[in-house]
Amino acid sequence: MLGGETKVGLIVAHRELRNQVQLSLRGSPTRVVFDQPAIQDWGRFLDELDRVRPDVVLVDLGALGPSFAESLRRIKGTLSQPIVIALHTVVEPETILAAIRAGASEYLYPPLEGALEKALIRLVSERARQTQPARDPGKVLGFVSAKGGCGATTVACHVGVEVQRLTGKDVLLADLDLDGGVLSFLMKARGQYSILDAVRNIHRLDASYWKALVSNGQPRVEVIAAPRLLDPNEPLPTEAFRQVVRFTRSIYDWVILDLGRSLNPITLAVLADLDQAFLVATFDVLALHRVKQLVQNLLDYGYGQKRFQLILNRMPRQPDLTQSELEKVLGLEIYAGLPNSYPELYEAYSEGNLLPATSELGRQFSRLAAKIAGVPEEKTEKSKSRLGIFF
Repeated sequence: MLGGETKVGLIVAHRELRNQVQLSLRGSPTRVVFDQPAIQDWGRFLDELDRVRPDVVLVDLGALGPSFAESLRRIKGTLSQPIVIALHTVVEPETILAAIRAGASEYLYPPLEGALEKALIRLVSERARQTQPARDPGKVLGFVSAKGGCGATTVACHVGVEVQRLTGKDVLLADLDLDGGVLSFLMKARGQYSILDAVRNIHRLDASYWKALVSNGQPRVEVIAAPRLLDPNEPLPTEAFRQVVRFTRSIYDWVILDLGRSLNPITLAVLADLDQAFLVATFDVLALHRVKQLVQNLLDYGYGQKRFQLILNRMPRQPDLTQSELEKVLGLEIYAGLPNSYPELYEAYSEGNLLPATSELGRQFSRLAAKIAGVPEEKTEKSKSRLGIFF
């Protein structure tokens, strides 16, 4: 597994606090680099602190004695951008205020289970954002299939490549289809790591660490893959997925997520962070039935029915229903329709390529990307065929 755990230092004397800290850190992507109940020799301690340079220091205020505020300042002054979490057995407003004024990033008290992990995720993520150069946040798009086989991955890959070509901006394609996503296969990206490596190491996620995880699909289009094998017993912290998505917004102009099929917990977790969400369905009875179900599910989960834009894939040239009739049946406006050109797509995939922008279906992907990115369509003679019947 890729290295880079969050390095943690412990100064905890209270037995129950120590037990709760150890239980909270167990199984998390952390490594304890020093552990001592008290500070006996400040000179030796500060030398060791400077040598191991922990990312986070957990400090039992009781172990520091009445002068804990001065001790916190000395710890803070030794490290660069340190995160110091003060621990205490009781809630005392005066103590909390003194600890925060002395530089503590957080004040926690028992029970620590859950609270410590959430604090670590939030504080380390905030520090990672603060260390990034200032830039406008990128836009995040999500593509989800109404059911298996509707082509959300194909649409996401082609839209991502075309958005980069049309805008000249940096694009990330992220595979959040944990049940066997194929985005990296279609993009011919051969990265060793996956989105789960970012989730497991959320505590120290920064630009340099992220660059070790991604691979290039095409120039200025980077790919983060789905895991090759998912342990069904491994808990999936949905909040960490949200943190990863928010982080990617800070380093890419466009982030395009393949969310797999239907509304799973991860999709629901990141939905509120998407600038645009697209539901991809095909023109068949089962897929259209699933669209109606998903619209109702969105309402049940508290999202408006327009939270997803609908893309109908593999449309017949002469559909039985008009656009307005379909929208009335589905209860959802149709954002775009893509023609059925499976032989053309199959041939491109057989050769290890995506469709070129000059092919018939490739031109429709380009038009869809232009609409999403808000840029003018490229004007060519062939583009007048308008195979995307609902654009």
